[in-house]
Amino acid sequence: MKIAILAANGKIGRLLVKESLLQGINVSAFVRYNFDTSNLKQNLEEEGIESNNLDSILQNFKIVNKDIFNLKASDLTNFNVIIDAFGEWQDLSLHTKHIKYLCSILKGNEAKFIVVGGAGSLYMDKEYKIRLMDTPDFPKEYLPLAKASAEALEYLCTQNEINWLYVSPAAIFDYNAKKTNSYQIIGEEFQTNKQGESIISYKDYAMALIKLASNNTYNKQRIGLIS
Repeated sequence: MKIAILAANGKIGRLLVKESLLQGINVSAFVRYNFDTSNLKQNLEEEGIESNNLDSILQNFKIVNKDIFNLKASDLTNFNVIIDAFGEWQDLSLHTKHIKYLCSILKGNEAKFIVVGGAGSLYMDKEYKIRLMDTPDFPKEYLPLAKASAEALEYLCTQNEINWLYVSPAAIFDYNAKKTNSYQIIGEEFQTNKQGESIISYKDYAMALIKLASNNTYNKQRIGLIS
């Protein structure tokens, strides 16, 4: 399997690269700036990979220095899966703009297109009218970002010519939490685990997303992940 990870320099992007290599997948990291390979090696060693095995694992790794908006359709051919790990807190209009751009160059591409999504658009009712971000307790500081992510999802839902999958994390998306190797796949409705929590670590999310790359059960839909 060959995977392309767009915006691979971000927090989740770096973890997706690491998980791809741990699962024996050939991965290309698309970045605007140089990718920190030394940090990647350190993270692989922390996962129990011995230093004398690193070189053979990294033979499956390639760095491509190119901004998302400079990509051409030809840059994304010959991949089985393309993962969009784009994140932006300042110019929130870029969430929808970059999805529209990627969809325009992916038409005719048979690769699975997986988008790292947001939790704010998960539905709180079976009628699909009230979203998590519509509830009174949703943090106001995250509302603009949640709306931007939801708008990108709405556009993606109109794209029938692309084999897309939008994956929402839990409400609490914890970067510092440990990897538990445990996760649950949920639908579009907000759910909690047995402890009554909607939570997942970045590490477990990344592991689950790479496993979903080879799972053809979910297509042209949004799903969620919780621990």
